[in-house]
Amino acid sequence: MTTGVRRRMGVEERRQQLIGVALELFSRRSPDDVSIDEIASAAGISRPLVYHYFPGKLSLYEAALKRAADDLASRFVEPREGPLGARLLRVMGRYFDFVDEHGPGFSALMRGGPAVPAGAAWSMNTAPTTHALVDSVRQAAYEQILSHMGAVDPPARLELVVRSWISLAESTALIWLDGRRIPRDELETQLVHDFAALCAVAAAHDEELGGLLRGLLKDEPGDGPFADLAARLIALAR
Repeated sequence: MTTGVRRRMGVEERRQQLIGVALELFSRRSPDDVSIDEIASAAGISRPLVYHYFPGKLSLYEAALKRAADDLASRFVEPREGPLGARLLRVMGRYFDFVDEHGPGFSALMRGGPAVPAGAAWSMNTAPTTHALVDSVRQAAYEQILSHMGAVDPPARLELVVRSWISLAESTALIWLDGRRIPRDELETQLVHDFAALCAVAAAHDEELGGLLRGLLKDEPGDGPFADLAARLIALAR
């Protein structure tokens, strides 16, 4: 974080600096607990100068959310190289990197913004903006997962599976943040297993999806996450 160092910046450079400073502060604490004075001090400028670039904390918070949403969406970008299971595991690793580093900010983004107590002096009513940002992250994730699977015109059941899994990843991450009682790497693997299980159940009811999965599974190695799930299920059934 930049602290107490003054230097001349262009308008856009200063705006981006303030967004970065605010995002770091919002990532550590509830946005309601972060003051404009604190943001100004961390950026090494005066309080009035913050208002020169942003009308208020609400607009700065929304800009920080936008950057966070773009960053989160980028975590799903993965080259279409190698087995699908390994690719999804890398995606989950980057996803939980973000969750781990930006816990309060991730919670605020996914839950529609910070809670404002009754009688608060001001209210960050960011719900419409936040919902639009979350939808953009979900759509980007959806498109990336379909790309990983090579599904240009996905069957209806595959669309349901992918969107359901994205929601599962979100809710799992939010619950994990409340105590972190399961080791992170185990949870990342479990979510990849969840994806495989959801696809398998849907494929049992859809021949087109079954054909797509068979084509993907033939490239899966014996030591990959999908094979690991199969071994665990076989052991469970004994």
